[in-house]
Amino acid sequence: MPAGQVRRSSVRANAIPTSQGLYDPAFEHDACGVGFVADLTGRRGHDIVQKALTVLRNLDHRGASGADPDDGDGAGILTQIPHELFTEVCDFALPQAGAYAAGIAFLPADAAARAEAVNTINAIVAEEGLTLLGWRDLPFEPQYSGPAAREAMPYFGQLFITGTPGTATEGLTGIELERHAYCVRKRAEHEADVYFPSLSPRTIAYKGMLTTPQLEPFFPDLSDRRYASGLALVHSRFSTNTFPSWPLAHPFRYVAHNGEINTVKGNRNMMRAREAKLATDLIPGDLDRIFPIVDPDDSDTASFDDALELLHLGGRSLPHAVLMMIPEPWENHTEMDPDVRAFYEYHSTLMEPWDGPASVSFTDGTLVGAVLDRNGLRPGRYWVTEDGLVVLASEAGVLDIDPATVVRKGRLQPGRIFVVDTAQGRIIEDEEIKAELAAQHPYREWTDSGVLRLADLPAAEPVPVTELNRAQQVFGYTEEELRIILTPMARTGAEPIGSMGTDTPVAALSERSRQLFDYFSQNFAQVTNPPLDAIREEMVTSLSTLLGAEHNILDAAPGDTRRLVLPTPVVDQDELAAIVEAGRTEPALKTFTVDGTYPVDGGGDALAARLTELNTEIDTAIADGAHILVLSDRRADATRAPIPSLLLTGSVHHHLVREKTRTEVGLVIEAADVRECHHVALLVGYGASAVNPYLALATVRDLVQRGTIGGVDADTAVRNTVKAYGKGVLKVMSKIGVSTVSSYTGAQIFEAL
Repeated sequence: MPAGQVRRSSVRANAIPTSQGLYDPAFEHDACGVGFVADLTGRRGHDIVQKALTVLRNLDHRGASGADPDDGDGAGILTQIPHELFTEVCDFALPQAGAYAAGIAFLPADAAARAEAVNTINAIVAEEGLTLLGWRDLPFEPQYSGPAAREAMPYFGQLFITGTPGTATEGLTGIELERHAYCVRKRAEHEADVYFPSLSPRTIAYKGMLTTPQLEPFFPDLSDRRYASGLALVHSRFSTNTFPSWPLAHPFRYVAHNGEINTVKGNRNMMRAREAKLATDLIPGDLDRIFPIVDPDDSDTASFDDALELLHLGGRSLPHAVLMMIPEPWENHTEMDPDVRAFYEYHSTLMEPWDGPASVSFTDGTLVGAVLDRNGLRPGRYWVTEDGLVVLASEAGVLDIDPATVVRKGRLQPGRIFVVDTAQGRIIEDEEIKAELAAQHPYREWTDSGVLRLADLPAAEPVPVTELNRAQQVFGYTEEELRIILTPMARTGAEPIGSMGTDTPVAALSERSRQLFDYFSQNFAQVTNPPLDAIREEMVTSLSTLLGAEHNILDAAPGDTRRLVLPTPVVDQDELAAIVEAGRTEPALKTFTVDGTYPVDGGGDALAARLTELNTEIDTAIADGAHILVLSDRRADATRAPIPSLLLTGSVHHHLVREKTRTEVGLVIEAADVRECHHVALLVGYGASAVNPYLALATVRDLVQRGTIGGVDADTAVRNTVKAYGKGVLKVMSKIGVSTVSSYTGAQIFEAL
């Protein structure tokens, strides 16, 4: 078949309906297409590459183009290193396969800038104790790309490096060499501003701002019969959360992804904060030189790949790292193997899920597999033939396979992992992978002895609310809020429901003073992002949250689990008092209360000064061992005004992220201005681990005692209100497709007007 020609499967072609009325099949665009082809026996051949490119071309409808149809959102392929090809096309000698790392660099198009970048990279290679084997001018054909792609097109240079004789890197192969190449690549990105799709002794990526038919003719290497691989991962991109660009085409170093990571802002911030605690003997040298691990300007998939790469090179197998980042719904799964459940619970104390509808395919050059998000909101089908060919893709019909040769077929399932091991020559079943991972350490023993439960804390005397009416006036409570919002929650344990919308002006245009919460609304979902049914699919959702310090995510040790688990992000006065009291004797829960008020007569300047002053107080408290910060407005009175709890939370959270101390503490917000579920969701979304709406709960108790709310006692009314807040947060999360509060925390899925 001529290079670049699209060969469409007859199965898929016949399934496309014809145009009728206002319907045109050209509108049938979907999210990104993902697929892989592998030989179970590990046999390498050019036919595997060709089959993968056919799969890619048959996923053309899942990609997208710009105003000019020749400008694609992105297409690419990730394969094993084609050693036979490289040994013949390079004008310098290469060592044996696996003993050198190769990668394509997106260099500046300007010759002078390119020479400077190459010199910088060469110096980095030497500084990292490696030997430069040489650069190859990678053949490419720019006429097979669109005008916008050509305008932004880099120059493609191929770098080859290996260990240095007589040094610690001599003779390194495989993942050991890749860890050194990883440091070269990260430094090249930061210091030379050069992007490498990959730099590895195991795999290589060819990708670009191309359509799927353009990829093969654009990179002639892919058509060379000497280009042999035992597996190949492909991707056809539909840009939904970033603009198309050369670096953002998939696959990345380890993954190709169909879907969205909705919580990516929070995940990125937490990865930045975790850098302060990262430590491993496996990745050489001082890790500071490769920070940031996750680039905040990347796409959600690129950020996911960066974090996965760190976990894998830091010592975990690729399936282990994937299941840390996309855990199955274990929290409410009562029939799960207790050891596997303990595996997930342990890792939940180290890292929050990367949540959102996702089908992630991954490979390290030996293993190749795929996993779905915990809800299974993306498709994936696979086939295995009698001669050992394994094909997985976003849909059926991507490759012409004789049905008589198929010995196994199926679909990806929520929370289950599909892995092909080309070294062992078999498919490793989901149960076997998880049982093996769960047996690596005594996770159940660690969690049983380390994880603290809110219900197990000794009771303590809560701080009462004095002058209730005065406090309600200070924080702007209205009779309408008491009657329409708080009363139904206290009576029924559910968020109140109204049949009409609101005709009040948006806060920015209102003539009345409005709460800061009113200026925020949750973002719309991405193009293909479905909401969750949190009522009928409650097993996949979780309201539990954690307080206390995180530990080094590259290590596994018993003390890593010393954190407090809360069943819901809303706590009442009794529970907050118990947490504070427990912190007096339990170092992991040591608490520091932050005064979130400022002098009334100082106005805005005093507010800004107090926020700055708080940062110093918090830094000192963390240095003194505090692991829970209670941000409180209780000191508000005639002389001190309360800082809006949302402003206070966001300010402290981002200060801690910048200082890389966010993982040292959990944030509890003791706030009187909170009365709606939207308020709680906002506080959690901007970094709160838990919220104590103490004035709202005190108001509910007062309404019962005064007889305004009947049918329930005061304690039940408070518990119902806490329950209603939790259900409300769950509803808000579900609308954007997020399943867990731990991943929603700090995700900032809101916009301000």
